[in-house]
Amino acid sequence: ASDAAAILKRFPLIDSTEVYRLNDLSKDQVAQLNPITGKALLAVYTLEQASADPQKAAALSQQTGMDLTKIPAGTDVFALLKQLPPAQLQSITGAVNTAFAKMDSRVITQAANAAVKAEYSALGANPQKTQTNYILRVGGIMLLLTLLVVFCTIIISYLSARTGAGVARDLRRDIFKKVSSFSKAEFETFSTASLITRSTNDVTQVQMITTMMMRMVFFAPIMAIGAIIRAVQTSPSMTWIIAVGVAALLVMVVVLFTITLPRFNLMQKLGDRLNLVTRESLSGLMVIRAFNTQGFELDRFDKANVDLTKNSLFVGRVMTILFPFMTLVMSGLSLLVIWVGSKQVAASTIQVGDMMAFLQYAMQVVFSFLMISMMFIFLPRAAISGRRIDEVLRVEPVIKDPVEPKSFDTNSRGLVEFRNVSFRYPNAEENVICNVNFTAKPGETTAIIGSTGSGKSTLINLIPRFFDATEGAIYVDGRDVREVTQEDLRERI
Repeated sequence: ASDAAAILKRFPLIDSTEVYRLNDLSKDQVAQLNPITGKALLAVYTLEQASADPQKAAALSQQTGMDLTKIPAGTDVFALLKQLPPAQLQSITGAVNTAFAKMDSRVITQAANAAVKAEYSALGANPQKTQTNYILRVGGIMLLLTLLVVFCTIIISYLSARTGAGVARDLRRDIFKKVSSFSKAEFETFSTASLITRSTNDVTQVQMITTMMMRMVFFAPIMAIGAIIRAVQTSPSMTWIIAVGVAALLVMVVVLFTITLPRFNLMQKLGDRLNLVTRESLSGLMVIRAFNTQGFELDRFDKANVDLTKNSLFVGRVMTILFPFMTLVMSGLSLLVIWVGSKQVAASTIQVGDMMAFLQYAMQVVFSFLMISMMFIFLPRAAISGRRIDEVLRVEPVIKDPVEPKSFDTNSRGLVEFRNVSFRYPNAEENVICNVNFTAKPGETTAIIGSTGSGKSTLINLIPRFFDATEGAIYVDGRDVREVTQEDLRERI
């Protein structure tokens, strides 16, 4: 009784005729029944419209071969069809089935909606109100999803920026800590200018790529996969268009990657060179003025600056090709979708709405692959910067503290002894000093005299362990300098 009252309230014009009510069905059952019932409803509705409208009757007559224009208005077309000879009825049925065979099942279902709407109107329902309520409900859901996307975008931007800044902070700290432990041998491997560049510009590149990866790399594949699935569901026959657009974009990215990768590597080296020249010129400015070599230093700086500028301009010009090419691909893809889709709309295989939806999905797929491609463009430079940072962090200092350090004798203060000390620089063929023996006592003056390059500075650098002796041993206050920590040794010196 309650169901009957609800039905009468919704359909007030129901009379004593039989009314069929659809049972609860699964989505698969509904998808299976829609084309079948759609064909029946569409055929009935078309015949009813033809019997009421002469123009529609003339159009239907051309498709079926039966002149429906001569049928008087109000005639029961279905009763008339029953009176036709079997051969003519079979011919009409074949023509209708042929027309349906050319139509996609979704087109049939959508076209049959007009018949359903007419039936609801005949029963006193208000389809317009139902449609409006549906639009408001779906629109509200879409608005909520949009607000959710905005909120997620803000959170992702915040987290990616925070993560990138944190990575940069940790890298700068680790680099500084590692460089602080370098001996003179390591400083001869990395120039001061290079270490400055690696601690600033290279870390910035890694920070930028970390932020971009969190914002793009994790988002773009999800959007691309979702758009591809929806595009295939909307129009499987046009998915080849997406493949063409993506292939063209990937070819362009590979070409750009091949051209720009060596240039990115060269850019970092040229940046090191520019920093080196700038640092040397500024630190030795008084000497440069004293010897009147400002012109020579200006030429040095100008060459380093111009080399870096030319390389940066080349990379920039190559990269600018990507954006016009992207616009060309997306515009061409849109034209191709509309051109192919319009033919399918004319053939009643898809609806105009499906074509426009496919166009949007195709743009999302291309845009997703574009974001991924941009990552592959910026990634080589960041990879080079990361490798340069890793080179610093992986350096194992030659001068190391002992595993079990010993302490100095508190009773002695200022005694230095060299016992058969020889030293050879790394990768050198001969020793700089050989078998040096002497004792420098507290309260006495010990002079080390020799010509330029004879090893005076080298001899002094061995005492605080800026280098370790190749042979022999050096004692400070009766303790071998290699048996104590560098901090204790240098504090005592």
